[in-house]
Amino acid sequence: MFTELLVGLVIGGLIFILVQRSRTQVLKTEDGWWGAGAPPDGGEDDTIRPFKVTTSDEELEDLCRRIDHTRPVESLEDSQFNYGFNSQYLQKVVSYWRNDFDWRKQIDKLNQYPHFKTNIEGIDVHYVHVKPKKVPEGTSAIPLIMVHGWPGSFYEFYGMIPLLTEPSNPDDLVFEVVCPSIPGYGFSEAPHKKGFDSVCAAHVFHKLMKRLGFQQFYAHGGDWGWLVTTNMAQLEPKIVKGLHVNFAPPSKPGLPMALSVMLGRRFPKMFSFTDLDIQRLYPCMDKLVVESIKESGYMHIQATKPDTVGRGLNDSPVGLAAYILEKFSTWTSKDFRNLEDGGLTRKFSLDDLLTNVMIYWTSGCIISSMRFYKENFSKGLDQPHSKIPVYIPTGFACFPNELMHTPKLWVQQKYRKLMTYTPMTSGGHFAAMEEPQLMAEDIQKFTKTVERKKNKQ
Repeated sequence: MFTELLVGLVIGGLIFILVQRSRTQVLKTEDGWWGAGAPPDGGEDDTIRPFKVTTSDEELEDLCRRIDHTRPVESLEDSQFNYGFNSQYLQKVVSYWRNDFDWRKQIDKLNQYPHFKTNIEGIDVHYVHVKPKKVPEGTSAIPLIMVHGWPGSFYEFYGMIPLLTEPSNPDDLVFEVVCPSIPGYGFSEAPHKKGFDSVCAAHVFHKLMKRLGFQQFYAHGGDWGWLVTTNMAQLEPKIVKGLHVNFAPPSKPGLPMALSVMLGRRFPKMFSFTDLDIQRLYPCMDKLVVESIKESGYMHIQATKPDTVGRGLNDSPVGLAAYILEKFSTWTSKDFRNLEDGGLTRKFSLDDLLTNVMIYWTSGCIISSMRFYKENFSKGLDQPHSKIPVYIPTGFACFPNELMHTPKLWVQQKYRKLMTYTPMTSGGHFAAMEEPQLMAEDIQKFTKTVERKKNKQ
């Protein structure tokens, strides 16, 4: 008992000192120009243009020809998904893609919501903008920007959009939703110059929201969307009313985190560790090191030489599908590595998965999407945004099968006004697409908490 008390006092004192030393800081950035060549004279064209996803017979014929000329490779016996996407199952996916998948039908589904493009800092930024059909009298819709990651797209949020803009519960808040494509992803133009990282994307998205007339708004993100929206909160803490994320790996591990790793298994209550925390963190070598290495090989490639492997993926639709869909298997649950079909359709439909692949294929964005890793990691791990805490109200949805588990204590080291931390019953890395109902409910809960507190002030 004395030992626990002593350790607690030491840790508490250190945390107090660290908090006192840190003052509210704001991330700084400048306008950029990411278009080809030099910026034109006369200022920026702020026109907003309607956009529709389209296709052509030529595009589909080219896709089928490339699929037909793929060269199948046998998987090792009893390898399942432990060596990557299982080739035998890949042939089944490819057969469905070639013979049954209806891209024109999926395009109609994509176009059910209004799409737009606008030029910001020299590149066309694509976004989906959904306004609610009905807003209860005496209230107004709450603006919300939702940002995807890799290898996802704006389409990840299609299951959530109606739950947020047309909630069935009369007590729920009604949202006006904006889902942009990160520049270099999907139908957003790729930067033509080096250096476009998460802070640049955050700056561009602030300009987008301002152009749309929003003076304040909420933000949600997972994967890269977590970092982009976090940077948005760091850049303009008075404009982002609240931040909701479902992925928050420690950007700069500090003393509290180190102590919790060393002592948390023995003294879980001291660090508010739950049974899930203990299960996901220990033994540390297996859970935090070995498991991370198993699922991060792609990251090293994309953070160093993305154009090399990207060129092959850009030429081969089957290679692209294998590269992307493997993530939707093992990042949904690590146990899916031991299944012949990778558990791919246990959580998603092939139509939805292939729609996401087609967004990458038809836009030819795989290389530029991979470059985002290079731009973020090539500047080192000690960037200003990694040192600056987030001081706006934050909500965290903790999904049990997320790639990297983040206990509440660790989230609080970065997000100083953590208002909700919700342990979810199911879900993995692509939680918005896998569990749209759970995610929408948590965004509702978090936003209501922030709004109630604001109204009391």
